[in-house]
Amino acid sequence: MNIFKIILLIFFGIPLFITGQSNDTIKFIGVGDMMLGTNYPSELYLPPKGINLFENVDSILKSADVTFGNLEGTVLNSGGTVKKCGDPSLCYAFRQPEYLVDQLVNAGFDILSIANNHIGDFGEIGRENTVNVLNEKDFCFAGTESIPWDTITINNLKIGFCAFSPNSKTIQISDQKYANELVKFLDCLCDVVVVSFHGGGEGSDRTHITREIEYCYGENRGNPYKFSHQVIDNGADIVFGHGPHVTRALEIYKDRLICYSLGNFCTYKRFNLKGVNGIAPIVEVNVNKEGEFISGNVISIKQIGEGIPIIDKDQNVLIEIKKLIASDFPESKIVFNESSFTKVE
Repeated sequence: MNIFKIILLIFFGIPLFITGQSNDTIKFIGVGDMMLGTNYPSELYLPPKGINLFENVDSILKSADVTFGNLEGTVLNSGGTVKKCGDPSLCYAFRQPEYLVDQLVNAGFDILSIANNHIGDFGEIGRENTVNVLNEKDFCFAGTESIPWDTITINNLKIGFCAFSPNSKTIQISDQKYANELVKFLDCLCDVVVVSFHGGGEGSDRTHITREIEYCYGENRGNPYKFSHQVIDNGADIVFGHGPHVTRALEIYKDRLICYSLGNFCTYKRFNLKGVNGIAPIVEVNVNKEGEFISGNVISIKQIGEGIPIIDKDQNVLIEIKKLIASDFPESKIVFNESSFTKVE
């Protein structure tokens, strides 16, 4: 409690509402891929009307000052130019009706990445409508060539956000020079800078950080390790990764948290949710007003049925993250106490 607050209390009798979290601390939550259902190629891939996909976890999502997730695919009721598919019945093209976005609003999401391999599934019409709907709903979002960055002010703290991927008409993860310049710009403009990337290999056998350029389906998916370190070197405070569809390790670098992949969080139908593909973390991270890491927590979830996240009492993803940290970052300074973690010097 600072001197000013003590004076208010002693001399003016102004009550102070003290919570468990310091006013000098801001709590972020990060989750991975979200695709809430698609009406292409059939409305059978939509969730039943009235179902709240986030019902089991929304109280957690709302507990943060700032909540982030990756929105896979377009927001579009109908139309658009679908990407080329050899067999339309097997085409993974995601067209989420506009009404589903209200679930993201109601669940407490503040920041969304649209830098991924599905934002272009329905051409320019799909991109433009996604942007229009997210603007209408007052999200902070970024990741396309037309929207490389955005900001949001929460609790008098200005937060900058930018997002990257290897995909067409998104901000390229391979353009490290531009990424560094963009992060430097946001660092001058904002108190805390959050960077998101959709990158790295994909699949149940790609859980490890190689510290090299990763390829998938012949595509350069970037070097998540180098990319994350360099954006922090240039002013990023939190890095939220996604794209491999599995969870990867956490790392603390220069007192900043990197989540290398947050896995599949809420992916209704059209996603493989077997084994490690069906478990994911909700990562809570507390930082100070300079963006420095203070503490964190991993809440384990799993997806049931067609893709509804629920709390995993067996904490399978927490076990997985601990193994991956030990394997990929033996020099790691992260120390766990059950699901919470801190940094040891």
